[in-house]
Amino acid sequence: MSDQQLEVMVRRARNTDMDGLVESSSALFAEDAGTRDPSVDVGWPREFGHQEFAAAIDDPNRLLLVADHGGQVVGHLTASVAEGSAKRPARSATLVSLYLRPAHRRGGLGARLVGQFLAWAKEAGAELAEVSAYSSNTDAISFYERNGFTSQSVTLRSPL
Repeated sequence: MSDQQLEVMVRRARNTDMDGLVESSSALFAEDAGTRDPSVDVGWPREFGHQEFAAAIDDPNRLLLVADHGGQVVGHLTASVAEGSAKRPARSATLVSLYLRPAHRRGGLGARLVGQFLAWAKEAGAELAEVSAYSSNTDAISFYERNGFTSQSVTLRSPL
């Protein structure tokens, strides 16, 4: 792990992190969906991010983590937990989004974020955790597999 990675603190987001969360989410949208899914509005974080993140901070069924490097948000993780249904009765935790600036990747920081997510999910009573990734994002899929996730399903889509 590099010295730069050691200096990064993973913590719950605060209201003062909103601008950093929006920037991090915007970077994720541009890099991931922006290059893989033309149906996604890559401007969503700038238009709706502040209100979405502000609502999530105090919601016990949602988790917002930031990777804080010297007071600057260099990444984030968002997640939610939900009750099961009649079809699938297991309470589940969903890792909704994860992003790290390129300079902070490949040093264990992503695994730290996922580790905190999994601990939170267990504490929240979730019986399973899930995450989705674009099938063409092989780096993300490999990362999640290294962190204990296995492929469960594939979504096929056709533009109309």
